[in-house]
Amino acid sequence: MSYKALYRVWRPQSLEDVTGQKHITTTLQNALVEEKFSHAYLFSGPRGTGKTSAAKIIAKAVNCEHAPIKEPCNECRACRGISDGSVVDVIEIDAASNNGVDEIRYIRENVIAAPRDVRYKVYIIDEVHMLSTGAFNALLKTLEEPPKHAIFILATTEPHKIPLTIISRCQRFDFKRITTEDIVDRMKYILAEQGWEAEEEALYLIARAAEGGMRDALSLLDQAVSFSTDVVQAGDVLAITGAVSQQFLTKVVTALREKDTASALEAANSMIQEGKDPLQFMEDLIYYFRDMLLYQTAPELDEVLNRVTVDESFRSLAEETSSDWLYEIIHRLNEHHQEMKWASHPKIFLEMALIHICQSGKQQGENDSNAQVTNKELTELKTQLSELKREVKHWQEQAPKESETNKDHVPKATSPSRENTSRKIASTIGGNKRAQGIVSEATKKELQLVQSSWADVMKLVKQQSVPAHAWLSDAKPVVSNGTEVLLAFQNEMHRNMVDTKFREMVDQSLTETCGKPLHIVTILAPQWEKLKEAYKKGIEGESGENGDEKEGEDPIIDEAIKLVGEDLVEIIEEK
Repeated sequence: MSYKALYRVWRPQSLEDVTGQKHITTTLQNALVEEKFSHAYLFSGPRGTGKTSAAKIIAKAVNCEHAPIKEPCNECRACRGISDGSVVDVIEIDAASNNGVDEIRYIRENVIAAPRDVRYKVYIIDEVHMLSTGAFNALLKTLEEPPKHAIFILATTEPHKIPLTIISRCQRFDFKRITTEDIVDRMKYILAEQGWEAEEEALYLIARAAEGGMRDALSLLDQAVSFSTDVVQAGDVLAITGAVSQQFLTKVVTALREKDTASALEAANSMIQEGKDPLQFMEDLIYYFRDMLLYQTAPELDEVLNRVTVDESFRSLAEETSSDWLYEIIHRLNEHHQEMKWASHPKIFLEMALIHICQSGKQQGENDSNAQVTNKELTELKTQLSELKREVKHWQEQAPKESETNKDHVPKATSPSRENTSRKIASTIGGNKRAQGIVSEATKKELQLVQSSWADVMKLVKQQSVPAHAWLSDAKPVVSNGTEVLLAFQNEMHRNMVDTKFREMVDQSLTETCGKPLHIVTILAPQWEKLKEAYKKGIEGESGENGDEKEGEDPIIDEAIKLVGEDLVEIIEEK
């Protein structure tokens, strides 16, 4: 077979040809000239960045007949023999398929022998991180005390998997991803040497798709040249990579911004009909939004943009889009992208993602409307609270006067009636007659029934509505007369929400749990305390003014004991 792939034909033959790794090639050239090269090197970095090529160049340079030189001549017998593989002293091992202890033991046994054809034995172990633990242990002693005629060059894409004991015995060089500009320049040079032509946009599309790997870029270029009839065009590259054009992405992004669901779905459908990969399209979309965000943050750094070329449409779109929206969209698309990787029908998840994004604006509008309603209710509640505070202040100011009046004008011999006690209570709690009625009719038995069932009531409410349960958790039943239950709330907003939205639900839950019709009446905890205190004072007043009455014979005292318990009722007899 006479044809060779481009990446094989144009494999670097000198350190100068290794693209984008100037920080490494300069160091190695100086070491070769001064003959200060190490016995062991570790080359790490992404695929296709020149690790194995640099290792072979070093093997030729140290064995070149013109050494010491910074570059191999590629003309002497040693250089040509190493290039065509006829020199047995340069051994290249693939650790992915030769990762056992036996292979490394074989190296240990043979490394002692002097080289046959050249000055140095060079062992190039590719993908060294694939070696087993036993193989690493077998290699360790050789790396620690190698013979003078042996050089080890280890190459890996995953250096974190290599034991630190191995790394510490090597000179480490980290190969970086090759920039888009360097890849494009190298492809232009190769095209000129080959006599081929390609559009500038097509070369940039290849360079971005290669993601920093020169080998991947040359493989795509080779495929694009075979696909095209004359000049390599951007459409040819998009066809072989399965990607979509920047104009197409701009169209989809515009539809998403404008919440145009129909246009977004139509574009996705046409893309899939043309045989494009939904996963690849989702990835391109994420990178497009990412590039928009980076352009907003640092517009002068064009090199950090992975998938786009800054044109007028991209620039205007980036300027009109808020960064908060971009953060949210990237996060959502990434979640859908993860789901698509394991889905049997990724097209459905792509359509779901587009619909979700387009409808998010409507949902946001609904949320804003709800927020306005909530704010309106909050304003009303604040107004009611202010009025309540004024009333409480008025009660506090009036209470001493009423007490003094009773002290000055009410004869000791006169016993206050039940109606007088009710009037005192009404004055104290602000005239909540319904609550007064429940208290006057309440019994301890009915309260115990409600209290023992309250946990089940809360559970039943939660099953129907979690928000209702949250609002109701602030309340507790304090009295019951058999048909109505008085609930005391700590917070007025909680009370109002239960009163206005969840009253029927609570009534039904109480009825179902207690086995008879019950309805709630709400009151704030401070008002309940005042109500309780008012009853207590009224009862004490009657007891003090009617000292001759026997305990347990006064119906008001009996009612108070039923209401709050015997421990809380204190009867003071007037001497």
